[in-house]
Amino acid sequence: MSNRTTDNIRPRGVLTRMKPYSPGKPIWEVQRELGIEKVTKLASNENPIGPSPLAIQAIQAYLTDIHRYPDADTLDLCAAIARKLEVAPEQVLVTNGADELITLLSETFLEEGDEVIVPSPTFSEYEFGANLMGAQIVEVPLREDYRYEIADLLAAVTDKTKLLYICSPNNPTGTYLKKQDLYALMDKLPPHVLVIFDGAYSHFVTADDYCDGLELVRQGYPLIVTQTFSKVYGLAGIRVGYGIASATILHNIRQVKEPFNVNALAQVGAVAAIQDDAHLEATRDMNALGRERLYDDLQELGFKFTRSMSNFVLVELGPDAKSIYDQLMRKGVILRYAGAWNLPHHVRISIGTPDDHQVLINALREVLQESKEQLALSTQKD
Repeated sequence: MSNRTTDNIRPRGVLTRMKPYSPGKPIWEVQRELGIEKVTKLASNENPIGPSPLAIQAIQAYLTDIHRYPDADTLDLCAAIARKLEVAPEQVLVTNGADELITLLSETFLEEGDEVIVPSPTFSEYEFGANLMGAQIVEVPLREDYRYEIADLLAAVTDKTKLLYICSPNNPTGTYLKKQDLYALMDKLPPHVLVIFDGAYSHFVTADDYCDGLELVRQGYPLIVTQTFSKVYGLAGIRVGYGIASATILHNIRQVKEPFNVNALAQVGAVAAIQDDAHLEATRDMNALGRERLYDDLQELGFKFTRSMSNFVLVELGPDAKSIYDQLMRKGVILRYAGAWNLPHHVRISIGTPDDHQVLINALREVLQESKEQLALSTQKD
């Protein structure tokens, strides 16, 4: 046996301050851990009605060709996205989920010592990519009711600022940046700052004063809009995301992108899904109705929440939030505990089907009733 060991193999120092992304618990894990057969997952903002039927058909039809490498340039999918969004194909870059694009942006534009502005709380992957390249994170807290304030963002900009992230609607709050504020921000930022507008949840917005950022790209602003097929299109399991920006910006990113980053099944599935308007509208309708129903039941139960323009709701359960989350998990209902966003009194609840919703509310009422009974019992003993 060799006398050499792995003890002296050292990773990069930056890894000591980086935390791997922690996704919501999958259904199979809860089933295995707790021995529960029926599990309702409302933790990862997935499409509750499933994938586009057209996408399923396209994927099934392509299965016999998976011995071939995929199109490295995703030409058909870029063309389909460009037609749908009224941009040029060279303004589209397809990636292995929007997460890969966020990492590619960091690898393309960031050097050690650069600064990246992110709202707080928001999606953790922005910070991950910046840390990976040795850049500095500049957090800008959202205002009361998790509202964006562009004056705060502008005040955070320095000569070292390279990237500024806007997640709108924001994850995990569901709040958004108004159209006039987005234009005001873009007009006042210095020209060396690239804005990344994360529109992963833009399809769910019903507010009239919202802008998904695409019109600013068409007008030539230094902005990249990121979107995904994981949410409204229901293709989270095959990982397809994309960015819309000027051809110059995307050319730089393509220099660091790996070849064959988007598999063939993902490409054909996404081409079909983006044309399935019926599935899109059914998803949006169910989400809008489900959101209002959840508001009503939360108000009845006495819980505060943040009105959302997304397919989830941030709910304040109070000091017992982690306990309630754990108890719901034991009853087979998976939510997303918000402690990772420094919101220890909150959970994030994805909008599901009407049946999912009823299971959640019934379980939540059971947890509250059991807590009352335990409190009464302990009071009697005292």
